[in-house]
Amino acid sequence: MDPLILSRIQFGANISFHILFPAITIALGWVLLFFKLRYNATGDSAWMRAYFTWVKVFALSFAMGVVSGVTMSFQFGTNWPGYMETVGNIAGPLLAYEVLTAFFLEAAFLGIMLFGFRRVSNRIHTLATVLVAGGTTVSAFWIIALNSWMQTPAGFEMIDGKAHALDWWAVIFNPSMPYRLVHMLLASGLTVSFLIAGCSALRYLYGDRSESMWKALRTGVFAAAILIPIQIFAGDQHGLNTLQPQKIAAMEANWNTGAHVPLVLFALPDEAAKENRFELAIPDGASLILRHSTSGVVPGLNDYPGNHPPVFPVFWGFRVMVGTGILMLIVSWSAAFFLKRRRSLPKPLALIMVPMALSGWLATPAGWYTTEIGRQPWLVTGILKTADAVGPVAGSHVALALAVYLILYVLLLIAYLGVLVHLALKAAKEGDTSPLPGVMNAAMSQPAAGE
Repeated sequence: MDPLILSRIQFGANISFHILFPAITIALGWVLLFFKLRYNATGDSAWMRAYFTWVKVFALSFAMGVVSGVTMSFQFGTNWPGYMETVGNIAGPLLAYEVLTAFFLEAAFLGIMLFGFRRVSNRIHTLATVLVAGGTTVSAFWIIALNSWMQTPAGFEMIDGKAHALDWWAVIFNPSMPYRLVHMLLASGLTVSFLIAGCSALRYLYGDRSESMWKALRTGVFAAAILIPIQIFAGDQHGLNTLQPQKIAAMEANWNTGAHVPLVLFALPDEAAKENRFELAIPDGASLILRHSTSGVVPGLNDYPGNHPPVFPVFWGFRVMVGTGILMLIVSWSAAFFLKRRRSLPKPLALIMVPMALSGWLATPAGWYTTEIGRQPWLVTGILKTADAVGPVAGSHVALALAVYLILYVLLLIAYLGVLVHLALKAAKEGDTSPLPGVMNAAMSQPAAGE
């Protein structure tokens, strides 16, 4: 068993599991702030019921993200010591900044969000929500800064085989960082929007017509309808700005550099034969999308023999991401139409929206696979190859750890999804009849004067 392949699979499994939860918490913090501000403005307790339903999901997702993140970080030492040895002077501070400026902020004030309602003033409870929401975004900022630097490194010099920062501003705001950050924040927004809309649709199907359900449903649907076209535009700009030839060639399964390159919709790339089997393509489509001209030149894989990523996973990862995005557009706009014009949700559409609750969990990892596998064979582009970073660990040990991780992650995912369904059905059963935490009577459900 090849320890390099097994270590890559193990790290891929870890990051695939881990990214599911930051994809929720990054945007969910801001949705919770929206719920809280609407409650402050209107005094409608339905907003706080929506808040307390989803703050539980936030807390659970935050905990899962922390645990899986710690597990993933261990692998830098156990499986990939060459990474920190070569670029640790860059990666170490960026990871430390994320912990010092974001993680502690979220962890410190999440307890107030969960348990502080009516134990602290309304202003302090709102402030805690602001700080936690801001912390999630700051956390994403530092992680995306590091990941983007690995894709498009800048602001450093190599001394004795190790990277040293020359300009931290250039390191952090490397050429691809602003585009990747916007792309990730929008991806999180869509993930949360569809999660809220899908769970609310489940409540709707179980007969819940409470105000808290309608408020959460409308928030999720309208947010998704607004964000998805912005994400499509941002993704296009990101691709145009940080055009990496090997990755683009693999994404399009394009073998020969040239103009008038077709957009391949479906194919089975054959790397041995350097061709696509069962290809279905739109003439000039790739040139038009990537270069905004039918005569635009698109790079080909044959220009990079032995120095391009595996084509099949990059090609299909990109198509899963784009295909899911198109489905998001159709479903969110359809639901927005019915909620805006008819103020109702047809049962067939509600049935579709329930599994679409996890659509962000399909599109986000697919996009990360496209990005991370598309960087291969480099771990840090032009600086460190993946094969040079792996440690001297036995393949059998990696295989055993991988098996344990996979079993544990499957069980945790089943438990997590079970909790989501339980919370949705519990909210559907209670409607707007359950008292708010710390509220003894209806009068206390209003914000206190001067708060």
